Amino acid sequence: MESFNQAAFLWLNAPAHPYAGMLHLAVFLAQGLILAVPAGLVLGWLFGDEKLRKRMLVATASGMLGLCISMVIGLAWPHPRPFMLGLGHQLIAHAADASFPSDHLTLWWAVAFSLWLQRLRLGAAMALLGIPIAWARIYLGVHFPLDMLGAAVVAGFSAWFTRSRSDWYLEPFYHLAIGIHRSIFGRPMS
Repeated sequence: MESFNQAAFLWLNAPAHPYAGMLHLAVFLAQGLILAVPAGLVLGWLFGDEKLRKRMLVATASGMLGLCISMVIGLAWPHPRPFMLGLGHQLIAHAADASFPSDHLTLWWAVAFSLWLQRLRLGAAMALLGIPIAWARIYLGVHFPLDMLGAAVVAGFSAWFTRSRSDWYLEPFYHLAIGIHRSIFGRPMS
């Protein structure tokens, strides 16, 4: 399996001197687009009705659970990144920490899958957009392909678990978030 993972990485990884346009696109996908997750969740909270706000909280819980699971896996099984093994070309800076599963893509897909399970079309669009993000992180030399598959599995579990168990935490979490919102903005929510 590891030989397949390395061969697939080398096939997708950028050349030493990639075309500038491709490099800029990959960097945007790999590093910039992740900002859409917190921005989207905050905008959904600020401008949505109660139903949308609750959906944003479930998606937030999914992202948080996914990241926690990903970090535990990384601590239990610290698989090296390609550049730690001297494979391919690393075109962006990254810490030399565990690569499996991708924390970056776990967060993206945990939120996307959560929104999709909650019947928001945005979730399906985000899930599809995760594919070029996965490609970009491999292309830039910071992840292996199986890191992305691991992220999808962790994210799928996180989205399913937080959706199916939302009756345990959603109401108290919602009331806490409303209280925080009111203390910051000093106005009731509509």
